[in-house]
Amino acid sequence: MKTAVIVFPGSNCDRDLAVALRDVTGTAPVMVWHRDTELPDGIDLVGVPGGFSYGDYLRSGAMAARSPIMRAVADAADRGVGVLGVCNGFQVLTEAGLLPGALMRNAGLGFVCRDAALTVGDADSPFLKGYAAGETVTIPVAHHDGNYAADTETLDRIEGEGRVAFRYADHVNGSARAIAGIVNASGNVLGMMPHPERAVEVAHGGQDGRRLFEAFLAR
Repeated sequence: MKTAVIVFPGSNCDRDLAVALRDVTGTAPVMVWHRDTELPDGIDLVGVPGGFSYGDYLRSGAMAARSPIMRAVADAADRGVGVLGVCNGFQVLTEAGLLPGALMRNAGLGFVCRDAALTVGDADSPFLKGYAAGETVTIPVAHHDGNYAADTETLDRIEGEGRVAFRYADHVNGSARAIAGIVNASGNVLGMMPHPERAVEVAHGGQDGRRLFEAFLAR
């Protein structure tokens, strides 16, 4: 499987994501600079990493969402290419319109960095094939603006269409309906605040995140 990781000014989890993809797929991903206008040919999965793109000026992910490469990412998503946005990457995907809603400041207005218990949703997505719906997994979070927000109609639609990928099992950041991650209507775009790339090795304290990457690889 051929993968790519987008690099923005201020990204600080791009290498973490690259290492996870390399370890799971056996091939190092292509690192794509945000000013590029095209993705390499034959990409199966695009990773939009965590960090503080553009220093989180304006709104988290707002400036990165308008980088030239994001047009190519959107086109790839429309063709069915997998897109995984983690933490700031989730923020970028919502700001770019690839996923609905927005990520607001945490309810406690503080940075949250700890392991989080997540309940796996019933979303039909290749990213989730390695989990059972309703299963509880542990994946770290590290964010200040992770409070998922959307209007009631959008929330009802997401839930009605079975697009909730993960929910927080306990109070973490005030997210509407405890949403920690969602997918697009086709299931090939996943945005999530927790960091699966930080839960791929036993030395990390668990491998629940690795299963997400392995599931996509085995799709």
